[in-house]
Amino acid sequence: MTADNGKEFAYHEQITEALSVPVYFAHPYHSWERGLNENTNGLLRQYWRKSTDFKAVTPAQVYQYLSNLIIV
Repeated sequence: MTADNGKEFAYHEQITEALSVPVYFAHPYHSWERGLNENTNGLLRQYWRKSTDFKAVTPAQVYQYLSNLIIV
C-alpha cells in the first residue's frame, strides 16, 4: 500500500500487521509516486468538483459513477 504522509496513516504498523501488506510512504509533493490514486482522483473529478460536500452524495451515486469507471 502506498500512502501519503497524512495523520490517517499514523497506525500504519497495525495496518501492515492486520492485512499482511507493507505500507510505503510517498514523498511530500511527489504525486507521481501515487499514480493510481492521482489518476482515480482525476476521473472522479469529472463527476464531483473539489468543493463537493460528500455528505450530500448518496451511496447509489457513488456506485453509479464507479461503475462507469470500471473497464471490462
